Amino acid sequence: MPDDVLFLADLAALAPHVPRGIHSQTLDDSPELRLVVFAFAPGEELSEHTAARPAIVHVLAGEGEAVVGGERHAIGPGTWFHMPARMAHSIRAETPLAMALYLLVPA
Repeated sequence: MPDDVLFLADLAALAPHVPRGIHSQTLDDSPELRLVVFAFAPGEELSEHTAARPAIVHVLAGEGEAVVGGERHAIGPGTWFHMPARMAHSIRAETPLAMALYLLVPA
């Protein structure tokens, strides 16, 4: 495979089950994209914050809640949302939760 190709056969498998806390792992940090996989223990939360770059969140496994731009949303496997830079958001896990975060290059 060419050096400039990143192929991940099972992204969800790269987010390990964690008994407590939140685990994050950066899988790609190229000029075009930063990909971080998160694993949350039940009850854990990323409190409200913003990112300097536009972002996409893709829930891979588990159930929880996201507050994005002041609106509450139930999240589960397959949930996907795109946010502009500096959009306030938070994520709380109700069950073990795995998600991928894609930080994009600003337009």
